[in-house]
Amino acid sequence: MEKKKDITNRTDIEQLITRFYDKVQTDPVIGYFFTDVAHVNWEKHLPVMFDFWENILFYSGGYNGNPMAVHKHLHSISPLKKSDFAQWLTLFRETAHELFEGPNTELILQRASSIALTMELKLLHPGPFQ
Repeated sequence: MEKKKDITNRTDIEQLITRFYDKVQTDPVIGYFFTDVAHVNWEKHLPVMFDFWENILFYSGGYNGNPMAVHKHLHSISPLKKSDFAQWLTLFRETAHELFEGPNTELILQRASSIALTMELKLLHPGPFQ
């Protein structure tokens, strides 16, 4: 079996995120959230996601946003469930493993897991310190 390359640059991030969101859009569990609730404009959203994940992995400094505020608003329109976060993470892991392997791939997966858990906890179990 041929060894896959690791995520090493923005082009790799773009490949991963584009393929991931292709899956998300048609996913029977969470796809509706992106298409029917958020009405995502993919031409605008994907470059923002490229910046976000490039910054998450390589500290590029190219992302200025507040993903928690956006997700809180969407959660108020259509409540997310624990299973939605699990599905998002499953699709992310599956896509990353299809395309890449190596230390940066594992790091982006760890960070995706942390992000999903943090969002889940803050949205589904809001506490007094938020």
